Amino acid sequence: MLQVQLEVGPDPAEVGRARRWARSRLIGSGLEDDEPLAETLILLISELVTNAVVHTGCPAVLRMLFGAQGSAGTVRVEVADRSTRPPQPRHAEGEDTGGRGLELVDGLADRWGWQPEGAGKRIWCEVDRGGPVMVPVIQEQPGDRAARL
Repeated sequence: MLQVQLEVGPDPAEVGRARRWARSRLIGSGLEDDEPLAETLILLISELVTNAVVHTGCPAVLRMLFGAQGSAGTVRVEVADRSTRPPQPRHAEGEDTGGRGLELVDGLADRWGWQPEGAGKRIWCEVDRGGPVMVPVIQEQPGDRAARL
């Protein structure tokens, strides 16, 4: 099993850096950049890192764990932070701009959860390679793509 990790600062701008880093590591694991599984994993990473940075105000560590290159198996994403506060799923309504992160994780990941880690916690999710993949559909507004890159 291959494990890679990135330290993420407590700044929302770090989410974009985490996505770019994760995309390069996914490609190195044998996934194609435009493969639906890669897009799903990038969205999951974005949501988990955003939650850690925005809701805790603490630095975090993003980890990705892969099976052997090119093999079927599970990709695990973990985000550890220094807050002991458990994740709080919310239910956004209508035009709410927040509150959908853990709902997305629940809908896109095959499994997810959290556990205490040291003086904080670790939130994780897993996506099985080779299984059915739900492709996230995101409607972009003009200028959104540039803001995400």
